[in-house]
Amino acid sequence: MELLLVRHALPVSVDNTATGEAADPVLSELGWRQSQALADWLAGALPGGPPAEPVDAVYASTRARARQSSEPLTGRLGQDLRLEPGLDEYDYGEPEYIPIEELKATGDPRWHELASEDAIPTPEAFMAQVVGGVDRIISAHSGQRVVAFCHGGTICAYMAYLLGLDRILFFEAAYTSVNRVLAASTGERSLVSLNETAHLRVAGLPTYLPGG
Repeated sequence: MELLLVRHALPVSVDNTATGEAADPVLSELGWRQSQALADWLAGALPGGPPAEPVDAVYASTRARARQSSEPLTGRLGQDLRLEPGLDEYDYGEPEYIPIEELKATGDPRWHELASEDAIPTPEAFMAQVVGGVDRIISAHSGQRVVAFCHGGTICAYMAYLLGLDRILFFEAAYTSVNRVLAASTGERSLVSLNETAHLRVAGLPTYLPGG
């Protein structure tokens, strides 16, 4: 089967540090346009894009930014979204969410921490969570093509697992980037691509936060 791991589109910033409530940001206006461009691309409806790619199922993490990123695609396909908690990001439950590009653009030194392994409280447990979630999707869809909307850290963790890397955050997945994995029924897993963003370029949209 073929699994397309897609990073969510650009969300808004959320700061709940005063209340301690978990941040669960929704998509920004640009994020909605990025998600629509991806849906059009996969459906073969984006001018200058490829033919449609048949999609048998659509998954997302439980986070709002991932679920909303899936909506243009599930709407086009007429499919129900399936949730997989194993795809959740390592920052689950944190009271603040600021896109890393925004931190870079403002010179906030916290972006260095977010790009380091120190940002992941328990790396081994996080990788095990992600691998378990992806394996559940793969086992349920033999011979099919599945799109799973998730997070940059989630994608990094699974690809690092496939490549046998010690470092999880080894690259930065762009918003709505497509990252492909082939999974054989005999157990082999193959990394096919990282950071496909042609749909954004064709649609004239930035792959990262402007100014980042």
